[in-house]
Amino acid sequence: MPKKIRLGILGGGGDSLIGVLHRVASFINDNYEIVGAVFNPNFEDNVNFAKEIDVPTNRIYKDFDTLVEEELKLPEDERIQVCSILTPNFLHFPMAKKLLENGFHVICEKPMTTTYEEAKILQETLAKAGTVFAVTHTYTGYPMVRQMREMIKAGELGKIHKVDARYYQGWINAIIHDKEKRSSVWRLDPKKAGISSCMGDIGVHAFNMVEFTTGLQVKSLLCDFNYMYDDNVMDVDGTVLIRMGKNVKGVIRASQVATGEENGLAIAIYGEKGAFRWEQEKPNFLYKMSDTEPVQIYKPGHAYNSELSLDGTKLPPGHPEGIFDAMANIYLGVARAIRGEKYNDGEFPTMLDGVRGLNFIEGTVASHKQGNIWVDLD
Repeated sequence: MPKKIRLGILGGGGDSLIGVLHRVASFINDNYEIVGAVFNPNFEDNVNFAKEIDVPTNRIYKDFDTLVEEELKLPEDERIQVCSILTPNFLHFPMAKKLLENGFHVICEKPMTTTYEEAKILQETLAKAGTVFAVTHTYTGYPMVRQMREMIKAGELGKIHKVDARYYQGWINAIIHDKEKRSSVWRLDPKKAGISSCMGDIGVHAFNMVEFTTGLQVKSLLCDFNYMYDDNVMDVDGTVLIRMGKNVKGVIRASQVATGEENGLAIAIYGEKGAFRWEQEKPNFLYKMSDTEPVQIYKPGHAYNSELSLDGTKLPPGHPEGIFDAMANIYLGVARAIRGEKYNDGEFPTMLDGVRGLNFIEGTVASHKQGNIWVDLD
């Protein structure tokens, strides 16, 4: 049994949802051990949090630069091998770049950077570093999303006609209608979140889901945003028409003001032979539809599923798995890559997915600001 991979954590302290998600996911398949971290910007809070979750405090550092400096002093077989970046968006690029330049593997929350230009710089840095880089588009880890990808790849739907992806939440309603609140939340601050709130935070997940499952790339888009208030410079709702080919079109809808919605990511893919539909809030059900046969329902853990889907299933059929398991599947794929083991290219999103995501985000902003026109993606 290989030794556990030495994991460092940046951000994710306190009551951070992302922090819990990544820590639990890293433990699930017994591949990682947290050996160093900067959980919080305040050092005292940082140390106290480490004690709270039972992480040794001898490698809890006062800041990111100190972590890199001190870890590089350690023997190679003791230092952190991979760092998970769970900080606000504006810190992703400088942290990821420095980690890559110093030989660390990286697991990065999305969006990977705050600009497309930064993403391309990071891509060049990775090419020189030759290390492993993963972007945590968590929902690609669900077994039924992986099953859909493999079935589409095998030609189950034939030629794709239409794609409809949406990601609806309502959480920002409690903030956006209060001037003081909407002026103080980091997700509505372009200096910290980047140029987009809604599309940069959740719309990019829907975009990634479209490309991950179909194997096609969005070539051009037209976007219409809603900012709700004139003094709010960040989108909180948007609709994007997409073209993936001459006769392959679709729509991506995202909202943070969809009242009553919780985490409504869903995708439907329509082809000449049939269609698939999947919803994140009901992740264990993949619906296959056709014009001539009854609806079929695929569920995790059954022998009829693909190798990639079964590899990401930990329990027998009928035992629900969820978001922690999906993220754990990404961490499992990264572990295999770090160890030089064979793995399926659908096991974790890569730097390319991160670059494509920033290209999409900037494309939607450009389309809206230029009068809702069609914009080509690279």
